[in-house]
Amino acid sequence: MSEGISALILAAGESRRMGQPKQLLPWGKTTVLGQVATMFAASLSTDSESDKEIGTDIKTDYEILIATGGARELVEAEVARLAQLYPVRAVYNPKYAQGGMLSSIQAGLAALGPGQRAALIGLGDQPQVREETVRHICAAFIQTESALVIPSYRERRGHPWLVARPLWPEILALPTSTTPRQFLNSHTGQIEYVPADESILLDLDTPEDYNRQHP
Repeated sequence: MSEGISALILAAGESRRMGQPKQLLPWGKTTVLGQVATMFAASLSTDSESDKEIGTDIKTDYEILIATGGARELVEAEVARLAQLYPVRAVYNPKYAQGGMLSSIQAGLAALGPGQRAALIGLGDQPQVREETVRHICAAFIQTESALVIPSYRERRGHPWLVARPLWPEILALPTSTTPRQFLNSHTGQIEYVPADESILLDLDTPEDYNRQHP
């Protein structure tokens, strides 16, 4: 399914409202970040992830990059654990404290290999997103070759969204004060929207969010 599509998970935030690294909170049998990585791996893999065992030499044509920053050592330890299961690696964003979300996107895109045609931009605190949604986004890109593919719920954009490689140089050149929303608004005519459920809008910012949503 990957067709030269990789994933970038933004996990560099400082989790100030949560009071602890939210990426590492328990989620089912794994962590919040573990669930996000598992979802992307299942969506992008052509094989069943459930058939893979820890320690198996995983051959893939995609990567899952995780942009780190806040609580770097703890988050990267979790990335190392996940790398035993999936083609995951950490990319540190040195501008995480002052650069906002765009700086993590820039760090991730700069680290992706030349064989990748597009990148899925996902959130490290969004474990509710469904594998089916990501597969629909990838299928829409493969079918239409649109520069941007974004899931939509009741006319609201959500995550993860896909950006094709021809737009990467523009993103890399943007000042970090720019928001992803501003970038997307400047390319409204190039966006292919994919209907999705409410999970594309949900994230975990506060203890109340987590207590209400976690399985």
